[in-house]
Amino acid sequence: MRAVAYKTPQPIANETALIDVDLPVPTPGERDLLVEVRAVSVNPVDTKVRAGVQPEPEQLKVLGWDAAGVVKAVGPKVTLFKPGDEVFYAGAIDRPGTNAELHLVDERIVGRKPQSLDFAAASALPLTAITAWETIFDRLRVNDPVPGAANAVLIIGGAGGVGSIAIQLLRALTNVTVIATASRAETREWALKLGAHHVLDHSRPLAAEIEQLALGAPAFVFSTTNTDKHVDEIVKLIAPQGRFALIDDLAVLDVTPFKRKSVSIHWEMMFARPLFGTPDMIEQHNLLNRVAELVDGGKIRTTLTETLGPIDAATLRKAHQMIETGRTRGKLVLAGF
Repeated sequence: MRAVAYKTPQPIANETALIDVDLPVPTPGERDLLVEVRAVSVNPVDTKVRAGVQPEPEQLKVLGWDAAGVVKAVGPKVTLFKPGDEVFYAGAIDRPGTNAELHLVDERIVGRKPQSLDFAAASALPLTAITAWETIFDRLRVNDPVPGAANAVLIIGGAGGVGSIAIQLLRALTNVTVIATASRAETREWALKLGAHHVLDHSRPLAAEIEQLALGAPAFVFSTTNTDKHVDEIVKLIAPQGRFALIDDLAVLDVTPFKRKSVSIHWEMMFARPLFGTPDMIEQHNLLNRVAELVDGGKIRTTLTETLGPIDAATLRKAHQMIETGRTRGKLVLAGF
């Protein structure tokens, strides 16, 4: 089967940073689906792994953690799906990725593809939707108010992949005021179009920007990017007993300044459930099905902004280059081989 992989971490400008390869067709395990991949989207995790993770000796590493496709075969203990089902999912960090014609994935982290979307539009959603959902409802618990705080959430990086779906989920499923950040005219417009009540410029001091809204100190802060640049402002602006969640990788996060306000800090890692095989792993199946229902019901929309071309090394190198600029809006997708 055709796939895209790498042999050693390299800068994406190198032609060998990602290469086209031919690999054997994998065999499903007990609860695995063998999926014919029709479309994938690219996330920052793809670029971070490619740049920093060395494959095992003499091995190739296939990236990709978002896919939409059709089930071709199932393992002997599969109960949730059958061959022919259309699915979407984000895969697992410790298994070969989705940049391949055929891919194995545990059924418990797979959802039924939204019927109203094609494969490209569907592939833009899973990883960011799981990340946003788990952060909003499992970590920040936004439906559990913070006494005395403004019933509001500040999303730092509101126009990125995670921010784009987080805004929509909050508007569709909660009554929380959504304050997003964006620093360019096109990203500001995008965040407002997705439903943000307010959009602030994160190139300015955020505490002062929040104060100007006259809403009070927000109960919740969800930082999706550049947390190290904003952490001092987050300490200032968040309500006492507020909840702060982040998803990006920091060399060091000094949590001491949050003690005075008794702020709880939550690090979301959407791969944790499949990585550790947690007893509630099937919650990712459930939430993806709920996301599909919201899409088909017209409550939320895909965050696809550009389909770059087919799933091959050249197109994936272009996608990685775009992601590494830190200036993409929504999600980049590749469709078909």
